[in-house]
Amino acid sequence: MARGPKKHLKRLNAPKKWMLDKLSGKFAPRPSAGPHKLRESMPLIVIIRNKLKYALTYSETKKVTMSRAIKVDNRVRTDIGFPVGFQDVITIDKTGEHFRMLFDVKGRFLIHRKKKKVPTATLR
Repeated sequence: MARGPKKHLKRLNAPKKWMLDKLSGKFAPRPSAGPHKLRESMPLIVIIRNKLKYALTYSETKKVTMSRAIKVDNRVRTDIGFPVGFQDVITIDKTGEHFRMLFDVKGRFLIHRKKKKVPTATLR
């Protein structure tokens, strides 16, 4: 019997919305406990490394987040497994970019880029 919450996530069992490739490893990053469910969110490491291409490796992503450069909904997040969900705003102060998590027409996650100032509160 397993005790406590699960800490691992196989890549093939990861949500298809994340659009991860099958052959780049055995495991996928598992989101931490937070404001969104596992199937309705994407961990911050997947966004920074796989979607935005600001880092190439796990350790580079860790250095970016630990330098307090990433904000989610106008709060600094240093956890690379923080779950970012629908209508959350991701801000990178050093580049002046803002992104909003949306869904495309097929239900996959889409990161919409905004260059100008966007509202930091989520629309609920």
